[in-house]
Amino acid sequence: MSTVLEATAVTKRFGGLTAVKSVDLTVGEGEVVGLIGPNGAGKTTFFNCLTGLETPSAGTVLYRGNALPTRPDLVTKAGVARTFQNIRLFPNMTALENVIVGRHSRTKAGVLSAVGRGPRYRREERESEEKARELLAFVGLGKVRNELAKSLPYGDQRRLEIARALATDPGLLLLDEPTAGMNPKETAETKTLVRAVQDRGIAIVLIEHDMRFVFGLCDRVAVLVQGEKLMEGPPAQVQADERVVAAYLGTPTEGEESA
Repeated sequence: MSTVLEATAVTKRFGGLTAVKSVDLTVGEGEVVGLIGPNGAGKTTFFNCLTGLETPSAGTVLYRGNALPTRPDLVTKAGVARTFQNIRLFPNMTALENVIVGRHSRTKAGVLSAVGRGPRYRREERESEEKARELLAFVGLGKVRNELAKSLPYGDQRRLEIARALATDPGLLLLDEPTAGMNPKETAETKTLVRAVQDRGIAIVLIEHDMRFVFGLCDRVAVLVQGEKLMEGPPAQVQADERVVAAYLGTPTEGEESA
């Protein structure tokens, strides 16, 4: 299995606070890796370091063997896409328009061609719309492509974010709490969608608090606690580890242990 992502000793400090401390993570081609941990463990900050929203204080991040730039737009062009914990759609644009925006990182028409609506611009515009329609159908939103994003149900907005991320043609997709706020039906649909994305050969790293979702989906799971990686391994191994249980539930005091 070839390596898609190799993050080594990634550290992020904010003044005197170390939010992420020397975290390593390797992701192989087509793999699904879960990143879990209590609130405040540094998971989203680690994602931000991978995608250029934050510049690591130390460490390296390689995508297919090449150092990732520290600008989000260049990270996207390199082949890494993400969604966010809080939905970041363009609410007054249609679902189709939102996904077309994601194609802009892959279009090459210059300013003059765009202003003059030259042949290259028109061809890329047509291809972008065709790709956006295909992706909306893929995530199950084909019938609502002309609806405003703000009018869509919450679960559909989450899927629309994934479609927009896929429009950038990523080799690695980072999902930040993709099932947050979802009901059981929507969560099951998201699990099916993530599997379908994996079947396209796209590697995935996801942050998630729904442990049933994580352990039933991921090939490997890494656990962050207070900015450090506590452990990493197959879901069954992580699920059974006493340190993981203690990290989520708290370590009992001596009095509680003897009670």
